[in-house]
Amino acid sequence: MQISSVNDVKIYNLSHGKSLPEWLSDRKKRQLQKKDVDIQRRIELIQDFEMPTVCTSIKVSRDGQFIMAAGTYKPRIRCYDTYQLSLKFERCLDSDIVAFDILSDDYSKLVFLHCDRYVEFHSQHGHYYKTRIPKFGRDFSYHYPSCDLFFVGTSSEVFRLNLEQGRFLNSLQTDAVENNVCDINPVHHLFATGTSEGRVECWDPRVRNRVGILDCALSSLTEGTEVQSLPSISALKFNGSLTMAVGTSTGQVLLYDLRSSQPLLVKDHFYNLPIKSLNFQDQMDLVVSADSKIIKLWNKDSGKVFSSIQPQTNINDVCIYPNSGMLFTANEDPKMNTFYIPALGPAPRWCSFLDNLTEELEESPESTVYDDYKFVTRKDLENLGLSHLVGSSLLRAYMHGFFMDIRLYHKVKSLANPFAYEEYRKDKIRQKIEESRTQRVQVKKLPKVNKELALKLMEEGDDEAELASRKKKGKALPSVLGDDRFKVMFENPDYQVDEQCEEFRLLNPIVSKVGQKRKKKLRLLAQQAHLRRGADEDDEEPEGRASSEEESSDDDKSWVEEVREQRRLLWEEGRDRRRQERKQADRNTVLQPQYYQIKAGEEFRSFNDMARKQRLQKASLEDRLKLEEHSGTSHMVDTAVGSKQLSFTLKKVNCVFTILFLQ
Repeated sequence: MQISSVNDVKIYNLSHGKSLPEWLSDRKKRQLQKKDVDIQRRIELIQDFEMPTVCTSIKVSRDGQFIMAAGTYKPRIRCYDTYQLSLKFERCLDSDIVAFDILSDDYSKLVFLHCDRYVEFHSQHGHYYKTRIPKFGRDFSYHYPSCDLFFVGTSSEVFRLNLEQGRFLNSLQTDAVENNVCDINPVHHLFATGTSEGRVECWDPRVRNRVGILDCALSSLTEGTEVQSLPSISALKFNGSLTMAVGTSTGQVLLYDLRSSQPLLVKDHFYNLPIKSLNFQDQMDLVVSADSKIIKLWNKDSGKVFSSIQPQTNINDVCIYPNSGMLFTANEDPKMNTFYIPALGPAPRWCSFLDNLTEELEESPESTVYDDYKFVTRKDLENLGLSHLVGSSLLRAYMHGFFMDIRLYHKVKSLANPFAYEEYRKDKIRQKIEESRTQRVQVKKLPKVNKELALKLMEEGDDEAELASRKKKGKALPSVLGDDRFKVMFENPDYQVDEQCEEFRLLNPIVSKVGQKRKKKLRLLAQQAHLRRGADEDDEEPEGRASSEEESSDDDKSWVEEVREQRRLLWEEGRDRRRQERKQADRNTVLQPQYYQIKAGEEFRSFNDMARKQRLQKASLEDRLKLEEHSGTSHMVDTAVGSKQLSFTLKKVNCVFTILFLQ
């Protein structure tokens, strides 16, 4: 049982509780019911009050003894006896049920409208008769005085089937293209049908003439409502002789007095979903309207919300047990919900013990499905060493894994890691020790990487903290050391700052001057804060102190000179480095002996002649002539015509050239 409270109205969900898996055997279910305390405490008001797949509609007989429910799949009808609190019978049908009605006080006369245009009649023993209507039906109503069944559907006609004569009568011709729902007033037997165009047409069955038309589509639109489609009529219900409730496909409920064409009240569900069910609760003057998401209970005079119920699954139909605070819902779920609201009325006579239970029960936490089973994957089984259990009765295959008993899982988990508790205990002790250490005096530890930078940041942080402490509302800025984004800079050796590199030495004067400016600014702010406490700030500057512009100009000149000095030192160091490299290269050079061949007819003088000849080849003509002035060198050139010899004699005044041709 689940207890909820909406607007201080307690709502008891009697169907809520732990569901047993369908793949469990009956014997296993009985064993769990004996052992599991939660299952023993579960209130099963009516035994097997569920459908195999989905329940589409639900009704209560007029005598209140039988509950009829239609569902799928396979299409079937189930009858529950409230005196026995169990299932009385179940009948399977050929096609899905669109709507059904109980014609008698008990279950002896039933009418079913199928989705394939068939109308099926059942008596107490079972199937009785089956016929077919011309068009697909959506709803029908039974007119008790004339024994007529009125069928509406995908046609403009309303088909009449007389059960006393056993034949179809003349149809009622409406102005609509399609009719969705219909109802008959229980007092004066006025027949009303809701159309797809958003109109309600009222007919008098005695004369078979239309007596009025209500345009509900236009009345359902309020100010600020965005119109996306034409609202059609999705639900219709009479109450008394003059009141009628109309539900639209856009989620509005309109209350009408049959004497007026304007609605008395318009109630919006604000879900933009079609209204599926409308009921009246006469004891509290409430209207119970439901769409697929929520059930709302509100006052029919003022429209004030009394309470609301929002099940976990979509709603198909709602039925109120007469003269009580109990209601049943047909959902898109195998289980049919049973709600008990003591504020609406007492419990039915067949479950009067609920009044005593609800006074004593307290709110219990919501339990999840399959609490006694653990879902594991194949990888989990391999880690636990249970792969050999695949295919056995201990594992139940489900989707991409298996269900296994939670007790077996915990037992294997403890065996797989027996020291898990010891590790957990040590972690807790370590956390306690760390928490106690935080209360001690913290000693600043420098990191292994960039110690100088870390020390500088610590000193600047202390200065900022001291300045912030002097101010009343000042707060120190977060430090780089405490920021996780810069943590790698003090841990990874690749981020070590090289103070001897060229870039650092050129930028260091600028950075140092900026740091000095920052320190001066901090000291100046501290002095201003100190002076502000004693007296008002003076516009003139103190004597013997330079202005900020002069200081900035002096600082600019000083760091420029330092940058020049660093450039000069870097150039000298580079020159010395190159000299050392050349000397080292000369030391490493290995001298190799060179051999010369003396040709015949040549006179060997020395090895210096070769070097002198190489220098002469590189020198200019004037230099060569000066070097050979006193040597009298002659050059012989052999050609095809003969030999030539040129002699050059340099004098200050005259130059004599002698050319000899030798044949």
